[in-house]
Amino acid sequence: MPRKTAPLPPALEDILETLGENIKLARLRRKITAAMLAERAGMNRATLRKIENGESGVTMGAYASVLFCLGFEKDLLLIAKDDVLGRKLQDLELTHVKKRVPKRVRN
Repeated sequence: MPRKTAPLPPALEDILETLGENIKLARLRRKITAAMLAERAGMNRATLRKIENGESGVTMGAYASVLFCLGFEKDLLLIAKDDVLGRKLQDLELTHVKKRVPKRVRN
């Protein structure tokens, strides 16, 4: 029985669709056929087609393998690299450090 995944919000579906289009355009610019790229990435053409269509059911590893074959593997390191919101939240927490009440001294 195939695994079921939770439905994605439309914004994420749009992002995956754009990623798939970008991958397909990169492949075409390099004049690589779908069969060649699929073979280099170690998958069948149907999986590559799903990636190029931006389908969410394809594993991240499959996307990464295709990006590697196209020379974009370093771009994966840019994901969540500059976490502006996270740093702001962390800084707020650091500036609002709670002071501990001193321990009672017993006589």
